[in-house]
Amino acid sequence: MTGPDAAVLPDVLAEGLRVVFVGINPGLSSAAAGHSFHTPGNRFWPALHRAGFTPRQLRAEEERLLLGWGLGITSIVRRPTARAAQLSRAELVAGGHDLADRIRAIRPRWLAMLGVTGYRSAFETPGARLGPQTATIGGARVWIVPNPSGLNAHFPPQALAVEFARMRAAADVPDRSGILGDGPFPDPAKPAPR
Repeated sequence: MTGPDAAVLPDVLAEGLRVVFVGINPGLSSAAAGHSFHTPGNRFWPALHRAGFTPRQLRAEEERLLLGWGLGITSIVRRPTARAAQLSRAELVAGGHDLADRIRAIRPRWLAMLGVTGYRSAFETPGARLGPQTATIGGARVWIVPNPSGLNAHFPPQALAVEFARMRAAADVPDRSGILGDGPFPDPAKPAPR
């Protein structure tokens, strides 16, 4: 269901969070389940743990535990779809304005945008790349991390975790897992030294 009667996935937000993870929009299965990143192939929860944001890998049903660690989840567009490609450019731009209003109201320090494509469209920044951005959204600093979808073949699990850990370190979030530590982080594009 993608019309006005589609389930709206609740945000996991509170005032003054350190980092809010921002997806493009909820998938249909996540909206139906009522939990973010509920799709089995999504690598969000493993990446979050491996990068040190959480002390163990959470299940989607445990998403509200993030608030206790100063973390939250929302999306640019609230309407669930089977694929983000079903969103129009106008819908993404309108979602960007809505997101800025929501963020301004709760004042987090950082937004971790999950994927560069949605960010480029919603905020009309075609040259945006992964990493820190100069622009802010609703007063929050912005860092783009790779999309954790299982369809993103450019970032295998370890490389995805490294990119998330770079963001965690920049946001001054303590390493809660001890898997990757606090850096320096290897460049996933370069082979490991022998």
